[in-house]
Amino acid sequence: MYSKQEAQQLKQEFWIAFAEKYPRKWLLYDTKIKDFSLKFFVDNKKAQVLIDIEPRNDETRYAYFEKIEALKNILEEDHIQDLVYYRDFTLESGKTISRIFVEKDGLSVSNRNHWDAIFDFLAEKMNALELAFYEFEDYIKDI
Repeated sequence: MYSKQEAQQLKQEFWIAFAEKYPRKWLLYDTKIKDFSLKFFVDNKKAQVLIDIEPRNDETRYAYFEKIEALKNILEEDHIQDLVYYRDFTLESGKTISRIFVEKDGLSVSNRNHWDAIFDFLAEKMNALELAFYEFEDYIKDI
C-alpha cells in the first residue's frame, strides 16, 4: 500500500513515461466546445478513455450527448468499439454529467508491469476518439 505522497509520485512518473512513449499533443480539453472534453483515466483497477459532457444546462448537455449517441453505429464500425454511454453519470462530487467511455479492466497504475499495456490502450483509444471527433466536429458543434 502506498502513502498518499508515494501514490502521487507514482502517478506523476506514470504520466511522464506515457508522454515519453507517446510524445504528441492530445486534443483533450481543446475541443472548442465549452464543457466538452476528452480525458484519460487510470486507477488500480482499469484504464479509460472518456468523453465528458459537462454543461450545467441539462438541455445543452443532452443535445451534445444525443449527437454522439446518434453516431454510435458509425463510431463502432469505423473508429472505436465497446463504447459505453451514460446520459446521466454522477461524479463523486455529486455533479451529474454525460459520459461516453471505453475501458480496459484488470490494469493497475500501481503495477509498473502494466504500464506498457495501459499506454498502448490509452494511445490507441484516444487516437480513435480524436479522429472521430475531427471527422464529426461540425456536426457535434451544431446544436
